[in-house]
Amino acid sequence: MKWFCIIGGPMGVGKTTVGQILKRQLENCAFLDGDWCWDMHPFRVNERTKALVMDNICCVLGNFLRCGEFDHIVFCWVMHEQRIIDEICSSLDLSDWKILSVSLVCSEEALEERIRKDMGKGLRSGGVLERSLERMKLYDRVQSVKIDTTGKAPEKVAEEIVMQMRRR
Repeated sequence: MKWFCIIGGPMGVGKTTVGQILKRQLENCAFLDGDWCWDMHPFRVNERTKALVMDNICCVLGNFLRCGEFDHIVFCWVMHEQRIIDEICSSLDLSDWKILSVSLVCSEEALEERIRKDMGKGLRSGGVLERSLERMKLYDRVQSVKIDTTGKAPEKVAEEIVMQMRRR
């Protein structure tokens, strides 16, 4: 069975780290981090750049899906609204793929600790913590399997995602 695994969650929750682990663990796996599709300077969020990133994401995912070399595709991004997931999935031919949508969440304290650590390394800028905490609450309304990453090693979180695939 071919799997398209969507991993959402706020900035700093561990999506990219878990996605990279899954890429190495799963057979014939491609991995896309949505952030790679709008890596620009200066970073701008407006209607044109939002349309650009969606087009870029759907283009790359579509290429992975059509390639025929992959049994697993792992995609991660901040997807705090169901409409984002729906828009991406509706633009792709997923007829031969099972879909697993996961939202990674954690405690506010754990998220703050992770983001402050990243800020100390220069990986994140100001304002990220507030936005991440605000968006965390929105994941309750997303139709996905929720996995709490608080106090868990990324390898354990990846293992839980693999277990979700095996159960379906």
